[in-house]
Amino acid sequence: MTPEEFKRLLEGKVAENRAQFEGQYKAELNELLGLSKDEINEITPDLTDMQIYDQLITVVKEASKANIEQAQLLASIQELGEVAVKIAKKVPSLSAMFA
Repeated sequence: MTPEEFKRLLEGKVAENRAQFEGQYKAELNELLGLSKDEINEITPDLTDMQIYDQLITVVKEASKANIEQAQLLASIQELGEVAVKIAKKVPSLSAMFA
């Protein structure tokens, strides 16, 4: 990869990240990112919860960028499994979706 190609790649990623943090679920994403490792580790004692947490962040980022419907975001979280739902419920704005 040339330096110019790498620069274009980075510029694209920066724009994509901005869209994720400025999208429909920006508050939910910020709250999710604010969870501590201890809060996440309360769910399971192994590394599984951190892997699921990372996947959950990706789902919420992409949902925010694409401005998907709340029901679709909820379904995507549920597809990640029980651990993802438990983590999401630690975030007040995401927890409200499960009510």
